[in-house]
Amino acid sequence: QVQLEESGGGLVQTGGSLGLSCAASVSIFSITVMGWYRQAPGKQRELVATMTRDGTTNYGDSGEGRFSFSRDNAKNTVYLQMNSLKPEDPAVYYCNVYYRWTAYWGQGTQVTVSS
Repeated sequence: QVQLEESGGGLVQTGGSLGLSCAASVSIFSITVMGWYRQAPGKQRELVATMTRDGTTNYGDSGEGRFSFSRDNAKNTVYLQMNSLKPEDPAVYYCNVYYRWTAYWGQGTQVTVSS
């Protein structure tokens, strides 16, 4: 069982930046893949970015070029730095990990972008 605690969502203006964090209850070295996803109202959940145990990062279309996925091994925490936020970025952002053949999700954190 893995507990994920997300934080950092909120309101930001278009073009602004926002950082999200996700703290895991297990060592992130034991996690196969970590990721950030988002879901806007009426839309399917989509990939923002993933990072494998060895640090290989992959960005979805929504995150490529503007978002940055990083981690702090000592804190078992991963981060998503979002820059140049656009009107299409508002969504609930979810942290996800794949641990021992099971996927776990955080509770989600709301990101709102004002024009």
